[in-house]
Amino acid sequence: MASATSPKKAIVFVAQGSEEMETVIVVDVLRRAGIQVLVLAVEISSGSVTCSRGVRLVPDAYLGDDSVKISAFDAVVVPGGAGGSEILSQNAQVRCILSDFHAQHKIVAAICAGSLAIKTAGIQSHLSEPLRITSHPSVRDQLVDDFSYKEERVVVDGNLVTSRGPGTALEFALRLVSLLSGPDKAREVAAPMVLNFSL
Repeated sequence: MASATSPKKAIVFVAQGSEEMETVIVVDVLRRAGIQVLVLAVEISSGSVTCSRGVRLVPDAYLGDDSVKISAFDAVVVPGGAGGSEILSQNAQVRCILSDFHAQHKIVAAICAGSLAIKTAGIQSHLSEPLRITSHPSVRDQLVDDFSYKEERVVVDGNLVTSRGPGTALEFALRLVSLLSGPDKAREVAAPMVLNFSL
């Protein structure tokens, strides 16, 4: 999946009530790896987003901006946070993007309650075998009947990557780096962060 010629590009969705650690850690780690990240706000058209613990984030762009060419990106990430994940999982444009990216074999990633957006996007309904998925334990019961639910910290099933919560955000982000830019790049990013990274 890695390309030596052009940098990979990823969208990280954010909404009111998104979990700040899961959002910022992913953005930070991907940018450390040289991946171009667009923080894309959903259901607001200007200003900042207030995350689940009161941290305010200023997005790079807003969903619906004519200047944002969604098809140019290689990955899309859905953070958790009870309020934010509800907004993201119920937004029709977000659901369409997730479904389209998965069908095009681009990386679709979700962490914590963000995994609910995988369900609402209907990705599973097009497949003959249940996708392997994980999430925050609090939303497990909403996913277990439709997916092959796992308790692992990070679960990869083809181009779908899911993880459990704030405490797994670094592993989740590094796995995305590995998938987009290769495991050597993930290890290169992890070393100065004093992290051990292994596949």
